[in-house]
Amino acid sequence: MKYLSLIFSYLLLLGALVMLVWGVLGFLEYLFGFAPFLPLQNPTFPKGTQFVHWLLITSSGAIYLAGYFARWRYTPFAMVVIYAMLATLCAVETFDFMQNPGRYGSFVRECIMYVGISFYLFRSQRMRARFGR
Repeated sequence: MKYLSLIFSYLLLLGALVMLVWGVLGFLEYLFGFAPFLPLQNPTFPKGTQFVHWLLITSSGAIYLAGYFARWRYTPFAMVVIYAMLATLCAVETFDFMQNPGRYGSFVRECIMYVGISFYLFRSQRMRARFGR
């Protein structure tokens, strides 16, 4: 079980790094129209929604990485707050703006992922030791 926890903790780090890079690239495109790889903006989202989208994605990656490496004891709490904001924004985007047929399933999977990661951050021995809880 310790080995699986180790792997999952590294996957969380990788995911946070991906979120940070994705958010920074999204902001570059949002602010300057620069899309080095592929377009990231969703044309169905209003400008303000798009801004909050990139702000939360960038923040989630940055907060987790900074909290993890600084061993900040409030990292799990901060992540629950970020996940709640991301889930709320995702609900707005899903029910008000998105048009793709798989949007509801994606929304449910995203929320389940937030709950699962939050549970891991608070309950696993590895994360408790990491964050001094």
